[in-house]
Amino acid sequence: MAAAGACLALLLSACTGNPDGIPTGSRPSLSTSAGPVPGTPQRLDLQLQIPWAAVFLPDGTAVISERDTTLLKAVRDGAARELGAVPGVAPGGEGGLLGLALSPNFATDRYLYVYFTSGQDNRIARLRLLAAGDGTLSLGQPEVIFTGIPKASTHNGGRIRFGPDGFLYVGTGDSQRREQPQDPEALGGKILRLTADGAPAPGNPFGNAVYSLGHRNVQGLAWDAEGRLWASEFGPDVNDEMNLIVPGGNYGWPAVTGAPHRPEFRDAKVVWPATSESSPSGLEIVGSTAYLGALRGQRMWTVPLAGEEAGSPVAYFTGEYGRIRDVVHAPDGGFWLLTNNENPDFVLVLPPQG
Repeated sequence: MAAAGACLALLLSACTGNPDGIPTGSRPSLSTSAGPVPGTPQRLDLQLQIPWAAVFLPDGTAVISERDTTLLKAVRDGAARELGAVPGVAPGGEGGLLGLALSPNFATDRYLYVYFTSGQDNRIARLRLLAAGDGTLSLGQPEVIFTGIPKASTHNGGRIRFGPDGFLYVGTGDSQRREQPQDPEALGGKILRLTADGAPAPGNPFGNAVYSLGHRNVQGLAWDAEGRLWASEFGPDVNDEMNLIVPGGNYGWPAVTGAPHRPEFRDAKVVWPATSESSPSGLEIVGSTAYLGALRGQRMWTVPLAGEEAGSPVAYFTGEYGRIRDVVHAPDGGFWLLTNNENPDFVLVLPPQG
């Protein structure tokens, strides 16, 4: 882990082995060290198949999406139960049933938002989680609220989350269409900002749904204690990123990756030089620490935050549990980590910090 942390500070502007021929850069340096991580993980075997996202309901029930089965599953008291498949999902490659977000007004509207790949595009729907008298849940019919996000076998994005402002933020991928991320009128390679009904949020910088541009494949969204938005993003074969997101910010893809210090683009705050170390997916921020799941890197990264800067990442569980797709802050103060090893997958439950 020490070697991995040291190599994160290397200057990458002369890096070779990049078939895209993209200028690269280095991570800003801070002396801040990562904060403590919750204790020894406990494995929760739920017979999951490629779980992609999880949210917790007010009563502590977890709802998990499975990418390829298109199922939503409810987990309570250590057991999983099928809620049902989401209609209209067309899984394939990296597409399928992806991100989940719970309505800020769930206590009254009961809405669960889902991001999924259809036969035509990636889209967002909301459906009600209906509770029976005995507390069991069932799914209402989905209402599609946003369409037209481009799809492909890879780079489908998929993370959605409600922000402190009450708007829905959406991470999309470039869907292998490299002309899209720099086009403010296109939906690919963006972070979008929507109302709860799926309309462009008022005040968006381009007068449409686009909030930031120049992204390759956004995989994680989270806010720090001061309300700043951070995002994790896949690089090509180099320069996975964690970015501080600002309205209208251009993060460079496909012209640049990492932190090349070009004034027309926003530098990443953290750069992992080799995707074998990271491929950062789900992102959570608690206190002054960011927690990221890593797919190819097969570990969980923690990153200390200090205002608008990020310190040196520290890795945990390297190679112990395989690919980690999502990191979710649990109601008890601990974390759930979703694995993606397909044989079947499981949840790692990290207890609250002492």
